[in-house]
Amino acid sequence: MKILVTGGAGFIGSNFIHYLLKNHPTDQVINFDALTYAGNLAHLVDVQNDPRYHFVQGNIADQQAVERVVSDYQVDSIVNFAAESHVDRSILDPDAFVRSNFVGVSTLLNVVKQLGIKKFVQISTDEVYGSSRDGEPFTETAHLNPSSPYSATKAGADLLVLSYYKTYGMNVSITRSANNYGLFQFPEKLIPLMVTNGLQGKSLPIYGDGHNVRDWLHVRDNCRAIDAVLRQGRPGGIYNIAAHHYEENRQIVQKIINRLGLPQSIIQHVSDRPANDQCYSINDELIRHELGWQPMVDFDHGIAQTVDWYVAHEKWWRPLLAAVHNR
Repeated sequence: MKILVTGGAGFIGSNFIHYLLKNHPTDQVINFDALTYAGNLAHLVDVQNDPRYHFVQGNIADQQAVERVVSDYQVDSIVNFAAESHVDRSILDPDAFVRSNFVGVSTLLNVVKQLGIKKFVQISTDEVYGSSRDGEPFTETAHLNPSSPYSATKAGADLLVLSYYKTYGMNVSITRSANNYGLFQFPEKLIPLMVTNGLQGKSLPIYGDGHNVRDWLHVRDNCRAIDAVLRQGRPGGIYNIAAHHYEENRQIVQKIINRLGLPQSIIQHVSDRPANDQCYSINDELIRHELGWQPMVDFDHGIAQTVDWYVAHEKWWRPLLAAVHNR
């Protein structure tokens, strides 16, 4: 299979490329990434000389660039990770999220249609459902109720993807996963932010009372699920991907404090984010029963490993933070 991984220099995309090259030795993987602030080829330095791996810099909203890379490498499948994904940034600059998360997906779908790509997988998020009432998990048929410009653009893209299945009969699938964590996550998301702040002696800011609940899924488990959808997912199928390991934000921060040996006084409660969803909860029985997937990484082991990785890789994350601060 010749797979175009868009956004492959990002957190989940780079982990997915590693997964493909390790588990599918006959695949060819083309990484197409614009290298925005969150994209970093250092994630992939260990595979950069692998003859099965190729990197092309480009933006998914540039149709000519997408057509060129698809034609040059005779791509037969596309997995789209490319997205602006930080909720806080979407509140400050929603236009950037519209361009990447919606217009970019529209461009990709046009290329898929015109060039006859065999399979397209859209990587979405559980945030499109909005906050779960009383913790009741959302199924794939639940109404979409996004709360932020980020989740709204992802929800819009999901509907656009499904329209191409209904209108043109295209082989498209969508994955909606719980909160991912693991190696190479940009230090603006909760876990790496708290770890890197703690290592720098900075305060650990928690929105509101810290009781917001998230389901935490290790990125390796998500990659296994996405791969199953790529190879076995139904045309027009939507697949929730969950770990069912629910933690309040304050509990996550406490685990990090304990692991790093930091004082409780380092915690700082700050004003809550606008429209901050209280709880994300999804029902993933479909992918478990239909594709035989289930998570394998124990959360306590996974978060300890993740914290230790950031401790050991300051030379990776410090330049990223410096570059963002100098923008």
